[in-house]
Amino acid sequence: MAQTGSRQAGGRGGRGGPEVTRPVGEGQTGSQAAGRAAPRRAPGAGRGERGRMVPVLPGLFVGGAAAAGALQAAGVVALLSVDAEEPPPVAGIRTLHVPARDEPSTDLLSHLDSCAAFLSAARAGGGAALVVLCLSAMPESVEAYATVKALKSDAKMNEGFEWQLKLYEAMGCKVDVSSAIYKQYRLQKVTEKYPELQDLPQEVFAVDPTSICQTLNSEVFYRCRKCRRSLFRSSSILSHAEGSGPAAFAHKRITDPAQLRNDSRVKCTSYFIEPVQWMEPILLGVMEGQLLCPKCTSKLGSFSWRGEQCSCGRWVTPAFQIHKSRVDEMKALPVCGFQTAKT
Repeated sequence: MAQTGSRQAGGRGGRGGPEVTRPVGEGQTGSQAAGRAAPRRAPGAGRGERGRMVPVLPGLFVGGAAAAGALQAAGVVALLSVDAEEPPPVAGIRTLHVPARDEPSTDLLSHLDSCAAFLSAARAGGGAALVVLCLSAMPESVEAYATVKALKSDAKMNEGFEWQLKLYEAMGCKVDVSSAIYKQYRLQKVTEKYPELQDLPQEVFAVDPTSICQTLNSEVFYRCRKCRRSLFRSSSILSHAEGSGPAAFAHKRITDPAQLRNDSRVKCTSYFIEPVQWMEPILLGVMEGQLLCPKCTSKLGSFSWRGEQCSCGRWVTPAFQIHKSRVDEMKALPVCGFQTAKT
């Protein structure tokens, strides 16, 4: 594969990738979007007095590590703890521990399904009360946070956890690994966990469409316009909200004020997709570069783990961008190896 990226990963002490504490907003450059990591807080900081329990929903408390007597008096039968260290067991109390630091970069989203199931089972068993040690970890936090704020005005949720809870809510309060929301989130975590972009997990890459039996009538495939090689499937497209158009590019160049006042929206001219298996040799150890067809080497687009701006003005981070003008859509026939161009 005749392709190398323009910059190698890890050239800045392994911190070349974007921060993942929040989605990248439109009108930002990649460096502006990166921001700064939040300072580390000691476990339990900002959670109120140790041992205090705040009722937020029927059968649900939020608070610190309460004494066994206080738990039993409140009818608590299950304890969910989210902290760097697991608390000591309490006799007669079911426990679930999620090892996590109170930092914006901590991956909490991957644990929310198990947390939700644990809390639901406990609450359904005779109206049992619960204690959650970290407010940010509670699956019902979107609703409970407002209650806690009303009861305790100085309560503050970790901004990274708050963003993950919003993603969880957008997925219908269930982690859907096939959704564009989760795929984009997982990609944003890659540069943090693998700053050198080496030995990336295989689940990051979508299956190469040339290696599977294409039998789904509803599936749309995209092929190179020049050599007709299949490149990716419609399920690999990561959609994004439309940006603000020309106004989002004001930071890049001097723009005619009349153009900035134009309310018309510029349509997206590229597909932003998840990485596909044929891209792996191109992406490993490289922060940004071109995407070339693996068969004819014609230019298809570009990639950047730091993010790129769509023609509509929206920033996408990380970005694997295929220009629409370089590919054709086609639908698969219910016979292996046969495809028809979409008209």
